[in-house]
Amino acid sequence: MGPEGPGPLFMTLFRGLSAFPITPADAQGQVNTLALRSLLDRLVEADVDSIGLLGSTGSYAYLSRFERRRAVDAAIDQVAGRLPVMVGIGALRTDDAIAFGQDARDAGADALLLAPMSYIPLTDDEVFEHFKAVARATDLPLCIYDNPAATHFSFKPSLVGRLAQIPTIVALKSPAPGADAVIRHLEESRAVTYPGFSSGYSVDRHAMEAMLGGGDAWYSVLGGLFPEPCMQILRAVHAGEAAQARLLNARLEPLWSLFTEFSSLRVVYAAASLLGLCKGMPPRPILPLPDEARQRIGEALDLLGLV
Repeated sequence: MGPEGPGPLFMTLFRGLSAFPITPADAQGQVNTLALRSLLDRLVEADVDSIGLLGSTGSYAYLSRFERRRAVDAAIDQVAGRLPVMVGIGALRTDDAIAFGQDARDAGADALLLAPMSYIPLTDDEVFEHFKAVARATDLPLCIYDNPAATHFSFKPSLVGRLAQIPTIVALKSPAPGADAVIRHLEESRAVTYPGFSSGYSVDRHAMEAMLGGGDAWYSVLGGLFPEPCMQILRAVHAGEAAQARLLNARLEPLWSLFTEFSSLRVVYAAASLLGLCKGMPPRPILPLPDEARQRIGEALDLLGLV
């Protein structure tokens, strides 16, 4: 890892489709491990490239240390080495993030995903020291989680470059910009990192264009519940069939519009419930969507042949 570039395991881990499932739990925040295992089976069957456990869609910020560990233990046991698992370890306090990272490492996780959570706005130096402390305490490959909509912190290229000098920090997960901006974003990222450092993207609606532009990984909310449509898009991208990839992405517009209107987390929770995959509700204070919205989601799933 580090400036020499990551080894083969990490090259595989931070490439292709990384599917981010919800973490089903009851109103008290107790993880339903049986439902989680069922969701993970869908990802294994679809042969996604990796699993992103306890991401934002996985409600990491709302779960206790004990429940996070239960989720990680269940996931690692279920995939049984068939797919690499990256675990979100974000926390307000550095020592908590270190503890979550060590728990994930001890459970057998393959990589960590760290967002700079904060209540008081953080400076670049504070985020750098936070990441350095977590990286040094855990030794697993670490992905920078740039999620300004949730953390209210944006990673400048200069900070990404500093962090990329830390040996175990090997990847960046960014919200995908529009098609007209993705090439510039990739160029800025790669100008400050080393060959082999992974630049991947979230925001499902725009991720296809980011992958066509040369992005390394698609970190997908939709892929955490419906991996096959995402895999179809990626197969077209990798085959150089840009028109087909855009067509497949456009067909998902009914879901992309619902993601924008209600948030991807709320929509995916409702979809999982409608399909009978789990009865978990979003973590309070987030409320389940009303019946009218759930009906629209059901109609979109039916239109797309996802029921």
